[in-house]
Amino acid sequence: MDLRVGRRLRTDEIVDLLTEARCRTLRLVGSLSDEDLRVQHDPLMSPLIWDLGHIGHFEEVWLLDNADGSPARSEGLRGVYDPFRNPRALRADLPLPGAASCRRALERIRSAVVERLRKLDLDSDDPLLRDGFVFRMVLQHEYQHNETMLQTLQLKRGDRYRPPERRPLPEPPVADRPGEGAMVRFPGGPVEIGTDDPTTAYDNERPRHQVELAPFFIDVAPVTEEAYRRFVAAGGYEDPTYWSPEGRAWLEESGAAMPKHWHREGRRWTVRVMDQVRPLDPRRPVCHVCHHEAEAYARFAGKRLPTELEWEAAATWDPPSGRKSAYPWGEEPASPELANIDALSFQTAPIGTYRRNVSPIGCYGMIGDVWEWTSSSFLPYPGYRTFPYPEYSEVFFGDGYKVLRGGSWATRSGAIRGTFRNWDYPVRRQIFSGFRCAKDA
Repeated sequence: MDLRVGRRLRTDEIVDLLTEARCRTLRLVGSLSDEDLRVQHDPLMSPLIWDLGHIGHFEEVWLLDNADGSPARSEGLRGVYDPFRNPRALRADLPLPGAASCRRALERIRSAVVERLRKLDLDSDDPLLRDGFVFRMVLQHEYQHNETMLQTLQLKRGDRYRPPERRPLPEPPVADRPGEGAMVRFPGGPVEIGTDDPTTAYDNERPRHQVELAPFFIDVAPVTEEAYRRFVAAGGYEDPTYWSPEGRAWLEESGAAMPKHWHREGRRWTVRVMDQVRPLDPRRPVCHVCHHEAEAYARFAGKRLPTELEWEAAATWDPPSGRKSAYPWGEEPASPELANIDALSFQTAPIGTYRRNVSPIGCYGMIGDVWEWTSSSFLPYPGYRTFPYPEYSEVFFGDGYKVLRGGSWATRSGAIRGTFRNWDYPVRRQIFSGFRCAKDA
């Protein structure tokens, strides 16, 4: 199926995509008991049954209540599945359905959606319907909740989550792997950021606009587990000079001494990924670090975090030609053949594994493996317009959230591109997050 950004989807393609998304969602949780679905495995995360119900409710609101060319209903998401009225820490106390009841509701909603879809005019002038925008939005919402659910499963209490399968990673090349800490220079100058795509991109990615960047250096690859281990072993968590005031406050409150899911016994360092525990790998990017940890390591290395504008330029801009691409490798849609995405590997890959996952200036792995922290706060672009609802982007704008870019191994292919902006609190580590460094040229 051709999923290029900007291409109009046919009705049968939308049905196939909705079906595939639901199959993947149910496959991820298919082995879990009712108790596992209903329990809150961590206060940061929802009970998994809430995520399932919310996926269905979001689809019902947008594809049944609002996908008929009429104005969107002002009440939006309602009841137990309203994420603003029901913060994550309180969702275990909500009157949540059992697994069987939840699945029946998902089936009922989907049947009605498919029936409605076959009657809709995707050539309508309504911006929700035109080119199937609202269906792509609902698809991306389900994709994003797949990743959220995997974050929960990584935190699962009791028996560790056993993935239904693991897609084997390609064998990484022996040669041509970038050296630890190697950097490449971006020459600066005028660069186009964002997109005007009306079919797929979220409102916070628009509009496409020009910025002027000073020259800078950026790491060829994300910071590895081994590089980060050296920071820990060198006393990086005890030395206050590497940490911002906010970072020091987080250290004191959290008691963190290494990335989440790492363990140390003498000279042996291990990391847990779902149900597997393995030694730290000098070839893989560090994962499950918060913004404060990333920032502290960058200071330790004599560098800094890139801004999100620098990150996007390094990922998508070709300085000699002055052209921007949708992905580091060009216009071909993201897939697990091009980058470590789509979740089924259930792990990060050694750097250099995906030969085509290289940007025009030579940065490796800017899509997949780990979300990369930037130094930027989540703010609107010049000319930003909210569409179709303020609760996706607008209500989160401000200095309290930091932007992450590039997706992770748990990100579905249809929910990542060079302009995609993720954001979270700088203290969050449950996300599949890493980073690369930059410095002034």
